[in-house]
Amino acid sequence: MLFAILCQDKPNHLQLRQETRPAHLAYLNDLNTKGLLKFAGPFLGNDGNSNGSLVVIEAENRAKAREIAAGDPYAKAGLFADVKIRAWNWAVNNPAA
Repeated sequence: MLFAILCQDKPNHLQLRQETRPAHLAYLNDLNTKGLLKFAGPFLGNDGNSNGSLVVIEAENRAKAREIAAGDPYAKAGLFADVKIRAWNWAVNNPAA
């Protein structure tokens, strides 16, 4: 099952995001190697700076999706003010379809 992980950064935490980015990307690359990552990228504020994340993963269930989200170095560093995990159906332009 696919899950969208929608994360909103805490205000004024761009420096923490930048410092933690290499570990975050390594984590995503590991998920990709395991076949769990479908796609990911940052949300952008009006100033063009990253202020959140969208990560779509494949997981057995919501509990496993929460575990994957919690393992992200951004989450471990306390970057996020809010994280939502929603089951998602890739209906259009799904390369697996």
